[in-house]
Amino acid sequence: MPLPTNDTFVTYPDGAIVSIGTVLHVKSLTAGRSAVLLDITAFHPVEMAWPDQPADRGTMTTTAGTQPILGCVTGGIRDGELHLGTDMPVRMGTDGWVFVVAHLIEGPPPAVGESVQIDVEDDLRAALSAGHTACHLAALALDAALAAAWTKPVVKDALGNPAFDSLAIQHSRIDAHRSTDTYRIGKSLRKKGFSPTSLDDPASVAERVNAQLSQWIQAGGAVRIDREAAALSARRTWVCELPTGRINIPCGGTHIQDLAELSAINASLTIAEIDGGHLLIMETVAAPN
Repeated sequence: MPLPTNDTFVTYPDGAIVSIGTVLHVKSLTAGRSAVLLDITAFHPVEMAWPDQPADRGTMTTTAGTQPILGCVTGGIRDGELHLGTDMPVRMGTDGWVFVVAHLIEGPPPAVGESVQIDVEDDLRAALSAGHTACHLAALALDAALAAAWTKPVVKDALGNPAFDSLAIQHSRIDAHRSTDTYRIGKSLRKKGFSPTSLDDPASVAERVNAQLSQWIQAGGAVRIDREAAALSARRTWVCELPTGRINIPCGGTHIQDLAELSAINASLTIAEIDGGHLLIMETVAAPN
């Protein structure tokens, strides 16, 4: 069975929750499951290189009926071989590879060439999108709150503050209307000029973060995803209009369309001890309007 020679076209960056595509390839998996590759899809997959936002939930409808999509991952194709999820040995966008969205189903799969409809669970998509937008804003607010904690020049974030988030992040998880970000405060960060004593009172840091978030939410602002092309591996950018101007952050996830969709974003900070340093854990909750 031939494999696709072009990236899957994705419509979820535009907010689509329904798509109609053609089956290009079906790969048999274990336990009666299959991975179905389409030419176009509205379904957001989990990106295994940075799996912060989980896959959408939804269904696939074919001539045989409607069945749930049990999971959705990215895949890569090279030299006639399809690598799925964590088995993909390269990062998205690597030259010479074709990148695809694989819809995981159980039971008889559709035939190659068949037209299928993808329907995404709207409520979950909206909740994850709210959580992802709040995650970006909280990271920017945290960078601002810790701007004075640096004794050496470091890379800056989209607002021009020292980029604590990108320099210290270890793990990020997007959930419905919330996110959890874990940062390592260790030797390497101290060498870059970060003063750990700035986190001696995490509650006061959280107060500054939440004051900034409140200001942004009260002002409102349009949010969108800009992209170079419809292909899965094309560069995508989160764009948000803040009172200080437009900001741009590379992002492959989904987002709300305006900050006015949220009534509040609240972040809490806790410190955990680990060998060689500490972990800073930021829990962010986005309240919908």
